Amino acid sequence: MEILYLSSLTERAIARHEVREIEQRHTVDGPRQDVTLDEEDDVVIIYNRVPKTASTSFTNIAYDLCAKNKYHVLHINTTKNNPVMSLQDQVRFVKNVTSWKEMKPGFYHGHVSYLDFAKFGVKKKPIYINVIRDPIERLVSYYYFLRFGDDYRPGLRRRKQGDKKTFDECVAAGGSDCAPEKLWLQIPFFCGHSSECWNVGSRWALEQAKYNLINEYFLVGVTEELEDFIMLLEAALPRFFRGATELYRTGKKSHLRKTTEKKLPTKETIAKLQQSEIWKMENEFYEFALEQFQFVRAHAVREKDGELYILAQNFFYEKIYPKSN
Repeated sequence: MEILYLSSLTERAIARHEVREIEQRHTVDGPRQDVTLDEEDDVVIIYNRVPKTASTSFTNIAYDLCAKNKYHVLHINTTKNNPVMSLQDQVRFVKNVTSWKEMKPGFYHGHVSYLDFAKFGVKKKPIYINVIRDPIERLVSYYYFLRFGDDYRPGLRRRKQGDKKTFDECVAAGGSDCAPEKLWLQIPFFCGHSSECWNVGSRWALEQAKYNLINEYFLVGVTEELEDFIMLLEAALPRFFRGATELYRTGKKSHLRKTTEKKLPTKETIAKLQQSEIWKMENEFYEFALEQFQFVRAHAVREKDGELYILAQNFFYEKIYPKSN
C-alpha cells in the first residue's frame, strides 16, 4: 500500500508541475482570452473509460499519436479512482474542459462516470466515446488484475497481491470480490452522477445508460472488436485518430497491457453468475451496445477478401438555388 501511495503522490506532483509550467507560459504569452482557436481545434474528446475493457491499450494509441496529430492528452486522476465527482469538482472539471484553450484540441481520459455538460450551461459539449466488454469477462479480468497485476507495470504491488484463490474458487465460496454485485459497473458508468445510477440492479439506471449511449456518445465500441472501433474513429475523427488503425495493428505499446495469471472460469461458474438479475441487466446493456456498434459499422464499412474497408463519402448536393451568375 505504501508503494501505491508514494506512486500516487509522485504522479500528482508531476501533474501540478506540468500545470504550473503551462500557466507560466500563459503568463508570458499573454491573457487567455487572446488565444483563438480554429473550429477544427476547438474540440474535446472525453473517454470515460470503464476499468478492464482494454482501456489502457486504446489510450496508449492516443498518447502515441498526440504529437504527430497535434493534440493534448490528459489523464483525469480521481482520488482512489472514485468514478463519482463531488458537485464542486464537477463544476471545476466542466470549467477546465471548456475554457482551458491551451489544451485544445484535447483528449481527456479517466475512470469517471458520464457527466452531462448541458446541466452546467455549456453550449458546445465535448465528444464522448467509450468501450465496453462482456460483463463476466470484465469481472474475471479485474479479479486477477487486483491479485497479479499486468505486464504494463509488472513491479507495482496490487491491492489483493498474495491471494492465490482462483475466480472459480471465489464464486464457489461466495466471496465478495466475485459476487454478482461486482458486475454492476458499466451501467452506472454510462448512467452518470445520479444516485439511482449506483443503486445496484436499478432498471431506471439501465434505461438511462441506454439513453445516454445513444444520445450522448459519439461512438461506443466493444473490447472484442477493438480494431473495428479504432478504424471507425479514424474515419470519422481523423483530427485525432489519423494513423490509429495502422498503429494498432503494428505497434508494440498498444498491446502492452495484459492481465497476468488470468484463468478462464468454468462453465459451472459462468452459469452460476448468469442466474443473477444483475448479470442479466449488465448483459442486456452489453448486448444493446454491441448491436448499436455493429449497426454503425455495417453502414460505414464494406468487407472484401476478408478485410474491412471504410466507405467513401456516399452523399452529394444538387438542385442548389438560387443559381449563381
